[in-house]
Amino acid sequence: MKNQAREEPQVVLAAEKQMRAHARLAEITERLSRHDEPRSSATRYGPFLTVSREKGAGGAAIAEIVAQKLGWELLGRSLLDRVAERYCLSRPMLDVVDETKTTWAHDLFSTWIDSRVISHEKYITHIRQVIRAAAQCGRVVFVGRGAQFFLPTRAGLAVRIVAPEAYRIAQIAYQKNIDEKQAARLIKEADEGRRHFVARYFRRNIEDPHLYDLVINVANHGPAAAANMIVMLCTELESRQE
Repeated sequence: MKNQAREEPQVVLAAEKQMRAHARLAEITERLSRHDEPRSSATRYGPFLTVSREKGAGGAAIAEIVAQKLGWELLGRSLLDRVAERYCLSRPMLDVVDETKTTWAHDLFSTWIDSRVISHEKYITHIRQVIRAAAQCGRVVFVGRGAQFFLPTRAGLAVRIVAPEAYRIAQIAYQKNIDEKQAARLIKEADEGRRHFVARYFRRNIEDPHLYDLVINVANHGPAAAANMIVMLCTELESRQE
C-alpha cells in the first residue's frame, strides 16, 4: 500500500506533464494546419522535393533515382538518423513514432514507464527543425514525414506516388517474400498510419490531389519514367531559383 501511495502522485504528475505537452503539440498542430510560412521573410528555402507515397508504390526508390540524377541529397529514413544524432535520441525509439498512429495515452504511459520512449510532441518538434534546416540548404529530396507541410510551397515541388492495390500487393509480396494476404495487411497498416499521421498533425487528407504539384500512377508509367518526369520539373524549379 505504501508503494502504491508513493506511485500515485508520480502518475498524476506524469499525466499533468503529458497533458501540458499535448497542449503544446496542439498549438504546433494548429500552426501547421494553417500551412504557415517560416517567420523570417529573409530565410531562403529550396529548391527541394517532397515525395508522398502509398505503401508498395515504390516512392522511396523513385525518390532515390531522382536524387541521384539531380545530385541532390536524399532524406528518407536517414532523416531519423539526423534527428537522433542532433538531439541525442534513441534511433529505434524514433521508429516507434515515425508516421504512425498517435494517441495521448500512448505518450503518457509509454514515456512514464520507459524514459527512453520519445513522445510524439518531441518527435514532431525535432523533425520540423531538421527538415527546415535541410531545406534551407536546398537541393534535397524528402520522403514522407509530412515534410511538405513544414515548408513554403513556392520553394519546392510536392509529388505523390500511387498505384493500384493489386500492383502494390504484388510488389510487397515479392520484396519481402511473403504471401499476398500478408502483403495486403502490411499495406493497410502502413497507409492507415501515414493517413492518420498527416491528419493528426497537419489536418490534411494525404490522398487529396490538390496538395501536390504532381500525382503519378507508377503502374501506368513505370519507376524510370516517373523519375524522369520529376527530374524535369525539379530542374525547371532549380533554374527559376538561381
